[in-house]
Amino acid sequence: MTDHASSWLLPMDGQMLDLPALFGAGVPVVLEIGFGMGEATLAMAQQRPDSGILAIDVHTPGVGQLLAGISDAGLTNVRVMHQDAVEVVHDMVAPDSLAGVRIFFPDPWPKARHHKRRLIQPPFVSLLCTRLQLGGFVHCATDWSPYAEQMLAVLSAEPGLTGTSASSRGIDEPAAERPHARPLTRFERRGLARGHPVVDLVFTRTLDA
Repeated sequence: MTDHASSWLLPMDGQMLDLPALFGAGVPVVLEIGFGMGEATLAMAQQRPDSGILAIDVHTPGVGQLLAGISDAGLTNVRVMHQDAVEVVHDMVAPDSLAGVRIFFPDPWPKARHHKRRLIQPPFVSLLCTRLQLGGFVHCATDWSPYAEQMLAVLSAEPGLTGTSASSRGIDEPAAERPHARPLTRFERRGLARGHPVVDLVFTRTLDA
């Protein structure tokens, strides 16, 4: 990981990130939380070279693989943080600075006693909303139906957000097709092989937080 860290890995120093300096003035920046081994991140960065990705994960092997992939692909529009995403968003991401947030297949913590560990909780969603620009999106995906229900309830309850995908209006409706911009992930393939329905929830910031 150290071979590529100096170019693309950002430190957790508590200083507000200067996104225009990192990605270029006027470049829309999307925050990706929990990128696993980084395959989808690399694919999306290649699809949209005109946008920036701030990718955050705590999984050391995944961070190392993503950094190597960035170098191998010659990408310049990805920055990586090996940190807790909640701390980064709270301390280092400025209000109204993000074009979007992607949270694909986060840990569902299926046991009831562990539900409090789930990432999609009202306080964090409210915080994310303040970091989005008006018109910015939150896109969550999961193959765990009980977590999809919680995600939908939490996102729907945030007054600054409005659901924009079919499945964001109710998971009992036919699920929205996988958005073209979201590559098929390793976790998704595993879930589909087990017969798990995949739910995409897309919400847009429509009100001042």
